[in-house]
Amino acid sequence: MIDKLVITPFQKFVRIETLSGLLLFGATFIALVWANSGLGSFYETLWQYEIGIQSAHFKLVKPLILWINDGLMALFFFVIGLEIKRELLIGELNTFKKAAFPLFAATGGMLVPVALFLTLNQTPETVNGWGIPMATDIAFTLAILKVLGKRIPLSLKIFLTAFAIIDDIGAVMVIAIFYSNNINWGLLAIGLLLLGILFFLSYKKIYARFLLFAFGIIIWYLFLKSGIHPTIAGVLLAFSVPIRQKIKSASFSRRLGQIVSNFQKEVDENIPVLTKKQIKEIDNLEDWTLNVQSPLQHLEHKLHNWVAYLIVPLFALSNAGVELNTTVEIDHQLALNIILGLFLGKIVGISAFSFLGLKLKIAELPEGINFRHVIGVASLAGVGFTMSVFIGNLAFSAQPTYIDSAKVGILAGSFISGLVGYIILRTNKK
Repeated sequence: MIDKLVITPFQKFVRIETLSGLLLFGATFIALVWANSGLGSFYETLWQYEIGIQSAHFKLVKPLILWINDGLMALFFFVIGLEIKRELLIGELNTFKKAAFPLFAATGGMLVPVALFLTLNQTPETVNGWGIPMATDIAFTLAILKVLGKRIPLSLKIFLTAFAIIDDIGAVMVIAIFYSNNINWGLLAIGLLLLGILFFLSYKKIYARFLLFAFGIIIWYLFLKSGIHPTIAGVLLAFSVPIRQKIKSASFSRRLGQIVSNFQKEVDENIPVLTKKQIKEIDNLEDWTLNVQSPLQHLEHKLHNWVAYLIVPLFALSNAGVELNTTVEIDHQLALNIILGLFLGKIVGISAFSFLGLKLKIAELPEGINFRHVIGVASLAGVGFTMSVFIGNLAFSAQPTYIDSAKVGILAGSFISGLVGYIILRTNKK
């Protein structure tokens, strides 16, 4: 049986991601309608509007869409990094037994779509899009599972989340290794040196939020100028955040009782303000509350809503708008390859590798899940919207036609994958 202490925070995570998925769907729909309406030219002009900082010795001016894709999405990747670190240390990936089944699933879900895309691709100019169909959008998929309600066991949602985290690790590595170019090693070395300082401080159990924030901005800028995509800085920064509390929970509980007792002794209902001793106890409470929290957990909690409810929907709104009229040039073969990679590649890859893991007796099926559940989730994994669009922008940064073609393929492939996955799970008998 799954520990109830684990279920409660996980269920909260699912609720956040589910609502985020609905907002993501709404933002995507609005972007498509907007781009194909009479205000389509304004849609394009808005996101290409340049803003930034410029002086005699410093210039950082970018179109609005790049501030979203390179700036705000760095926060998205920072939260992903926090989630990955948590899962690796204390979550569903912290032992091989726990990680084996989602690891097999994620491996197949990355390798087979990439192999299928490369096999089908006949145009050298579009080969760089091979990373697009390997991604899974956790927000969209959890939103679909939410619609299915009690038909879906909690263990299936945990399985989906676990292999999506592994999928994210793969996507981050692909972006860092294959979609970064013209690297300025000097700037990169300075950025890594600053990261090294943060990791050293974390090792020494020294954590300062303002230092992390200041270093984070500098490291982001250095990665941006070095040629490494700045979102990778977000992931690496997350790994420098300590997970351990400064004060153990048991000590906090005892101290909390003392603070409440001391505060209560000073209560005087006739005085409308606090006494000096009460103010001191409140200050003590704030200090102890801050120190009992895991820095990683605290940041993840504070940033998750911003990322889920603002940054990801804004990314969708600014990136999903594709003109679908006949005057827009679309590479239909590229779009078809992505559709097949997302739908066929994911469903075959995840199902086959999961079956292989079970047959080799390396992995075991989670409690409450049958293999039809696995096939249904394998199809849902083809909903790769956020990360797929992000990789598509990197793959074809100087080729607008291919970017639009990739977006059409991603939207169509994600829709087909989501619909088929829903039907499979909806018709699955308990």
